[in-house]
Amino acid sequence: MTIYNLGSINADHFYQVPHLPEPGETLAANAFSTGLGGKGINQSVAAALAGSKVVHIGAVGPDGQWAVDRIAAFGVETQHIRRVETPTGHAIINVDANGENAIVIFSGANNCQSVAQIEQVLGGAGKGDILLLQNETTLQVEAAKIAHDRGLKVIYSAAPFSVDAVRDVMEYVTILMMNQVESEQLCAGLETDLTSLPVSEIIVTKGSNGAMWLQPGTGETSYTPSFPVIPVDTTAAGDTFAGYVAAGLDQGMNVQDAMRLASAAAALKVTRKGTADVIPSADEVANFLNANG
Repeated sequence: MTIYNLGSINADHFYQVPHLPEPGETLAANAFSTGLGGKGINQSVAAALAGSKVVHIGAVGPDGQWAVDRIAAFGVETQHIRRVETPTGHAIINVDANGENAIVIFSGANNCQSVAQIEQVLGGAGKGDILLLQNETTLQVEAAKIAHDRGLKVIYSAAPFSVDAVRDVMEYVTILMMNQVESEQLCAGLETDLTSLPVSEIIVTKGSNGAMWLQPGTGETSYTPSFPVIPVDTTAAGDTFAGYVAAGLDQGMNVQDAMRLASAAAALKVTRKGTADVIPSADEVANFLNANG
């Protein structure tokens, strides 16, 4: 089967800082580095490293060939990444001494998606395939509807969070993925609770407290514990989790086993500084699981 991903592609600029900046504060960084990132490409890389066939749908600017080359090196299919005149998206990522982060994003080419291209790419997809979506590009609703109508499983990560964005796409979503704060914001914004949301399945990640799976129609829930590690950078942990969940489901796992695999991958990720470039491989995750029961 195939995982398709309409997702962002960013150049990530990392600043290691003693603490996250306060309003009005000028703060000297301890270190600086750059890398490949964006919620979308992080998820594509994670799913590809987990062993699935991944086709990325996205856009870069005239300055983005380096990103396409790097994406291809991870085994992600790049023939549907458009070149546009708008600069490639980028992110400024501040990471403090405890591994927590604060991120500013410039969307750039990520906002230059094409319905015609999405229709063309997904025209070859079918039941059993998966579409990944996040909230860092345009045309999520259109893509979700096209995928839904073709019988694909649609997995939507509700980040960066917007109540309106989730509301608009929800009727086409199979699995809605959020972190704890996002789930609380969504319920408050819609004046409802998780069990009343009109989606087949929900996954809520809770950082060191693990993750919860919920089936609103039946009220069935299950919990996946996290693995105890010492974090150095939490950036892209959620994306690593999402990509590995998608890959696990794509490869025939049940959702509980896929979430355990994803939790191990996310635990490994937070022990490394960076985003797409340091997402762990399937072999690394397997070794970690063998060592940690």
